[in-house]
Amino acid sequence: MVIVKTMAKTTTLLIFGASGDLTSRLLLPALGQLLKRDPDRQVTLRGAGTDPWSARRWGDAVRASFASADAADMVDRLGETTYTQADITDVAELKKLLADIHGPLVMYFAVPPAVTMAACTALQDVPLPQDTVFALEKPFGGNEDSAKTLNATLRALVPENKIFRVDHFLGRPTLLNILGVRFANRLVEPIWSADHVQSVLVRYDESLALEGRARYYDKAGALVDMIQSHLLQVLAVLAMEEPVDLDEVDLRDAKSAALRATHIWEDNPVRASRRARYTAGTIDGRPLPSYVDEEGVDPSLDTETLAEIVCEVRTSRWTGVPFTLRSGKALGEKKAQIVVTLRPVRHIPEGLSGKPADGGVLRIGLSPDRIELELNVNGGDDPFALRREVLSTKLGSSTLLAYTEVLSQVLDGDVALSVRADAAEECWRIIEPVLDAWKRGDVPLEEYAAGSDGPAEWATSTV
Repeated sequence: MVIVKTMAKTTTLLIFGASGDLTSRLLLPALGQLLKRDPDRQVTLRGAGTDPWSARRWGDAVRASFASADAADMVDRLGETTYTQADITDVAELKKLLADIHGPLVMYFAVPPAVTMAACTALQDVPLPQDTVFALEKPFGGNEDSAKTLNATLRALVPENKIFRVDHFLGRPTLLNILGVRFANRLVEPIWSADHVQSVLVRYDESLALEGRARYYDKAGALVDMIQSHLLQVLAVLAMEEPVDLDEVDLRDAKSAALRATHIWEDNPVRASRRARYTAGTIDGRPLPSYVDEEGVDPSLDTETLAEIVCEVRTSRWTGVPFTLRSGKALGEKKAQIVVTLRPVRHIPEGLSGKPADGGVLRIGLSPDRIELELNVNGGDDPFALRREVLSTKLGSSTLLAYTEVLSQVLDGDVALSVRADAAEECWRIIEPVLDAWKRGDVPLEEYAAGSDGPAEWATSTV
């Protein structure tokens, strides 16, 4: 008997915005690592961008990016890779780019939202290979209306299960850690509701400053860059009801239902939001200029580098629990974590001294991944005095780059961990009252020194 091994189909990965920072810094290193991890995967790489790059410069960029992921030897696996200078919003140029592509195709839009929208509109007049997947970087649109328009345009091109809206916060290790803690522990699962939870904080503070990203960041700011996308997706996983399955239907249904129930606290964006911008300071001994003095920044835009909003999830499980989402740059310490604070116990027996402010705290680290449980215990010199102790352990962490899992899912056509159309629209709906209040000047733009913990007043809650 002769056993014939079926060769895997070769997928063409066509990156729009190939000469940009996201491609060299994230996508290409991830592709190199993915090829090294999966030797049977067959990928043809093509790049398209507005810069007049030669074939040699493109090849050098690919080799350098692969080398940064310790995958320099994987360049030969790609065979011949090409780069084309092109305007991807032009129908004729798109037809040329796709003319000789046959078989599975992934079009990765590593370009600004306005360019993505214009390109997708142009693609309505371009024949697409039958097995085409669209991968789009956030933000998905610029507001709720534009997100709906973009989604309608995309659905006219390919079905929803061929659209991958990338949010690397939904990578498998982080998401599965949260799901495991929530649903697989008798200690946690029964208390995951307003009956026992006092507050939830989702925080992503960075010590990194602008780092040359003014072209994008100065038009987005911390609210759109981080909270509108990443942190609201984390909220959805924390607040959703238990899905029947972790497939693309049940998991995304559960997340979307949680987002539909999410609103700004008491529908009051002035009281439930704060914004600030960093001034000159020092981080790890390195002096930093004020944000307004960074290259490429337009001070008149009043772009915030630190944002905080408080949301409520209007379901029977969560009504009355504030969900605070916070993210900022140029802060003194990186803090990426979920903090679930439990309500105080109803009664403490006479004889125990020191009434705690809460009933314990569960912390889930997002980077690095770890879990801490703060408990109120007694003992020590005074056996009846309550004190705080922390149980801590590292969670299973992945050695993969953030975008390696993203590319793996995209190339496999697995959209379970991507953002569905309705979820993308809901995220804009949630934050638009805040954006409107900020544009009106109803919420002051505060300041904090780079390297600090933020404005001193932010140590207190907004609700």
